[in-house]
Amino acid sequence: MHDDDPRVQPKKGKRAGTAGGILVTLLALGAKFKSILLAVTSLKWFLFAPKILLSFGSIIASVWLYALFWGWKFGLVFVALLAVHELGHYLTFRNFGIPASLPLFIPGLGAFVSSPMSHDPARNAIAAIMGPVFGVLASAVCWGYGLATGEPFWIAAAYVGFFLNLFNLIPAFPLDGGRVAGAIDARLWLIGVAIIIGWVVLRHQFSPFFALILVFVVVSSIPRAIAAFRGRIDPTMQLVAGPQRAILAIAYFALLALAGAGAAATNIPVPTQT
Repeated sequence: MHDDDPRVQPKKGKRAGTAGGILVTLLALGAKFKSILLAVTSLKWFLFAPKILLSFGSIIASVWLYALFWGWKFGLVFVALLAVHELGHYLTFRNFGIPASLPLFIPGLGAFVSSPMSHDPARNAIAAIMGPVFGVLASAVCWGYGLATGEPFWIAAAYVGFFLNLFNLIPAFPLDGGRVAGAIDARLWLIGVAIIIGWVVLRHQFSPFFALILVFVVVSSIPRAIAAFRGRIDPTMQLVAGPQRAILAIAYFALLALAGAGAAATNIPVPTQT
């Protein structure tokens, strides 16, 4: 039988078409596998993984430290309240397209989100106030759950959340309230410094933690407030437009009132046992 036999040609063409289809399929699968492999093994993943591990490692360390004093249940809830507060900052920064680090916890001192300051003072102020907004809402959830279940633990957790966010709203730099107050009128920082000093002295809060906060507040706020009195304003912080400042001031003082009212309503001793 010869190659030019017409009975053979269709079979040969069919084999070639089948082989070509298999080859195309394999090439497509190979390309997809290569893309997946490149995505998984890209440098970005290797650079981001340590940040995730560091963030979660700091969470675990914080829970462990607080659990030593108040038990695991309170340690978990307390760190969760801190995490929600910091996520308010993180999500707002990300929504504005501003790079921000994952929340990093410092056992015994709290947590923070690292991000460069935007050139838009409105965005900086909104990102600052959204942490306490998230934190007050999380505290309200604890309060509501405590009222619904009748468990005093959740009322105490709500008080801790309200109080921490209320303290963070004090108009002193570098607290969140200091950043928001700076966008309204930087001279408010002097009021914040007076509040912090009064709290430490009248409440006899002479612990290393409050001493550290006092040093940060005095060093950061007083020079900026003096500069504000002299007319030198940080363009990345203070809002220029009057309507924006008015809206921010209303939101800030309303949030202060909500946090204060929540702390007053839930003020019961924190349980020492789980």
